[in-house]
Amino acid sequence: MKRRQFLNAATAIAAGGAFTATQVQAQSEDQADSESANSQPDDAPEPAPTVFGFEEVAALAAERSTRVYTQPVAEQVGSFSDLSYDRYRGIRFKRDANPLGDSSKFAMDLLPPGAIFYEPVKINLVRDGIPQELKFDPNLLEFDQSQFPDGVDLETVGDMGWSGFRLRTVLNRPGVMDEFLVFQGATYFRAVARGTLYGLSARGMAIKTGSPDGEEFPLFTDFWIHQPSETSEWVRIHAILDSKSTTAAFQFDVNPGAVTMIRVRTAIFPRVDLQNTGIAPLTSMFWFNPASRRQVDDYRPAVHDSDGLQMHTGGDLALWRTLGASKNLQISSFVDKNPIGFGLVQRHREFIDYQDAEARYHLRPSAWIQPEGDWGEGEVRLIEIPVENEFNDNIVSYWLPKEPLARGTRHEFRYRLSFLTLPPNDLPLAKVRDVRSGRTVNVETTRTFIVDFDRALFTGDLPQSKVTTSSGNIVHAYLKPLPEQDVLRLGFEFEPGDATMADLQAVLTNSEGVPLSETWLARWTA
Repeated sequence: MKRRQFLNAATAIAAGGAFTATQVQAQSEDQADSESANSQPDDAPEPAPTVFGFEEVAALAAERSTRVYTQPVAEQVGSFSDLSYDRYRGIRFKRDANPLGDSSKFAMDLLPPGAIFYEPVKINLVRDGIPQELKFDPNLLEFDQSQFPDGVDLETVGDMGWSGFRLRTVLNRPGVMDEFLVFQGATYFRAVARGTLYGLSARGMAIKTGSPDGEEFPLFTDFWIHQPSETSEWVRIHAILDSKSTTAAFQFDVNPGAVTMIRVRTAIFPRVDLQNTGIAPLTSMFWFNPASRRQVDDYRPAVHDSDGLQMHTGGDLALWRTLGASKNLQISSFVDKNPIGFGLVQRHREFIDYQDAEARYHLRPSAWIQPEGDWGEGEVRLIEIPVENEFNDNIVSYWLPKEPLARGTRHEFRYRLSFLTLPPNDLPLAKVRDVRSGRTVNVETTRTFIVDFDRALFTGDLPQSKVTTSSGNIVHAYLKPLPEQDVLRLGFEFEPGDATMADLQAVLTNSEGVPLSETWLARWTA
């Protein structure tokens, strides 16, 4: 919600740049930990046919798209009015009120309204194919006496509606039901994998993100959670997303574990021709790292939920776009056709990388999108919004189809969304491990860049380096092995000249120009 307020008030001028993925000289995937790579399930088992399923939800969404949009709002009254952050956190769903029952491997908590969560959602439980609404009932909530010393008023509350829900299961420790998925607030939802903490968010759709006209935030308004069988490892969720421009039906098949896999199916029914609509959007936070900390006075070496956008293109190329901080809104486009995968990734996974014992950024998950079926032509778009602290999400990535989504037509997309430590490493290429940047010694107008690649693949002669820039000049590029660090260091100086923005690119190749590393990309701004 803070990000929404920031975007609506932003007056930064977008500095745009298009990047054609088929012109890149490299390919790669992240190196994943073996547990994550090997535990990812292939398919969500299809449940027995039910009376209520995806097509029923799609029919509801299609019918709603023919009506004028009305945003649902419920007045927060009684003990739920004017809740501070701490008072809101003092309200908890009673564990013994689990709507899924004690026999399931899963538990569900219904989330109260209050604070910034003022948009009600309808939540239904589907048993034996029959949906039944879970009405708002404040008697299912516990109130922390330290936050409500005068007690609570439940008599005048009325039906304000729930604000969302979370799901729990045994994830990290035997006998402990940890939460792994939460839907709450507009179009956002978050998940975690085993051993990780909440960080970046996924979204249903991104509409006009970064546009000077202002972003449109669609709302999840209705949910149907299907009762899992006693032995099922999956939970099925249906939902409707609604806004003034479109409605959409969603199906989420969720399997928590070392990789928390969400298989997503959506049918979109635009009310207007959607010109700038993102599919499979992700939202994260990046404030600074060693390559981008100008004007930041902080004891920590880095603060971010994600440090790069990783892409595996339809042309079988691998890209690593380092995230950065700028004073102006930045929009980058990576043209592609039928992408294999893309996502926002947290590569640095050691405590020493952040030195933050409270936020523990080294435990934030990555999110990896794997499109299914024919997505056609389009682009992976990256939006970087200026921030001055770590409390606002400012990074957005998504797939933007080349052709607008036409009004009055059903548009369907399917993809796998995985929350995990690192995406699987299925390409034998050296990846970028670290990036640093600073003013060149004795040359105030020149920047020095250091890019460290994994050295494991380079056992013989040194590879060749190719460093390019869209503006300015690259000088004094060199490669130096650092055996103790097990990296191959690429260093170079960048002379911007009169440029105010430049897209930098580097790749290591053999003598015949065949890539031996992923391609590193970064944007420099004055």
